Amino acid sequence: MKSLAQKLHRFLVSEDGPTAVEYAVMLALIVIVCLTAITELGNGASNTFNNVTNQLP
Repeated sequence: MKSLAQKLHRFLVSEDGPTAVEYAVMLALIVIVCLTAITELGNGASNTFNNVTNQLP
């Protein structure tokens, strides 16, 4: 039981866990920003092609 308490204490004191969580949050935010940007660029390109198609005789 003592070793379990020591392992738990080391885990809570260690900074590896919070660092991994911070990196995961940053990665999630980067992915969200990239997906939003790609969606907006795709919509803009689609609108441009539709406008060109509509202007053709």
